[in-house]
Amino acid sequence: MRHRCRVKQLSKPADQRRALLRSLTTELIRHGRITTTLIRAKVLRAEVDKMITLAKDGSLSARRQALGYIYDKELVRALFEQVPTRYANRQGGYTRILHTVPRRGDNAQMAIIELV
Repeated sequence: MRHRCRVKQLSKPADQRRALLRSLTTELIRHGRITTTLIRAKVLRAEVDKMITLAKDGSLSARRQALGYIYDKELVRALFEQVPTRYANRQGGYTRILHTVPRRGDNAQMAIIELV
């Protein structure tokens, strides 16, 4: 039973779920907008907000934490250069989720998640 478990399982073991979220976070930061299932987008929102908050902090410790999570070093460098100016006066809510049509194969609810 899942009483009081707050992590969405996404029907995957912990290591696969972590790798999936890391890759989705990397691609969202790289492209600014991706299409995925609605549940994955909702879980991804928290991870992307954490990375942007780390970039706004800008310290060496925050940079190392981001490097440990995001796959691309150049992307982390660009993130830490651009985010503090882009989101300087925003106190959270860095992503937007837009519902789209269901997926054709299995009728899963799809969504577009994008950076605001």
